[in-house]
Amino acid sequence: MFETERCFVRTFQKSDYIDVKKLYVNEEVRKFLGGTRQENSIEVVLDEMLNSSPNSYYWVVREKHTDSFIGLVSIDPHHDGIYYEISYQFLPNWWGKGYATEVVQLLIRYGLNELKLSKVIAETQTANTSSCRLLERLGMELEQTINRFDAEQAIYSIKSPN
Repeated sequence: MFETERCFVRTFQKSDYIDVKKLYVNEEVRKFLGGTRQENSIEVVLDEMLNSSPNSYYWVVREKHTDSFIGLVSIDPHHDGIYYEISYQFLPNWWGKGYATEVVQLLIRYGLNELKLSKVIAETQTANTSSCRLLERLGMELEQTINRFDAEQAIYSIKSPN
């Protein structure tokens, strides 16, 4: 388990399914993530995450004082098969309060310092300006834009200083 000033970040478990499903059925959360999912497909995705390879890391984010579910974050191999990608989904009532900044910053440090990755990336739709601004604030640089999943995607990266 990790923690930030206001959050606990702990390994995703089967007991988290009910909370994590809230992300996959929320239209605001899924607006730039391919849309909402049907119940039966959510179970498949969550099972895949739970049983993923040792090279994939999934964590739930909870508020320290209330244990309220905030979101899901991960570091796992990117589509390119070369680098690792940081991904994040937070429930809308936690948006704009700095929680994503705290947690994504922690993930960047973990990827570069603990996992010893030479570079981590994050991919988001260019239309998701809030996510683009977050990544830029955290020192990630726009590396390229590509068309994937029927939308223009921005790929950001940050390299290890070592």
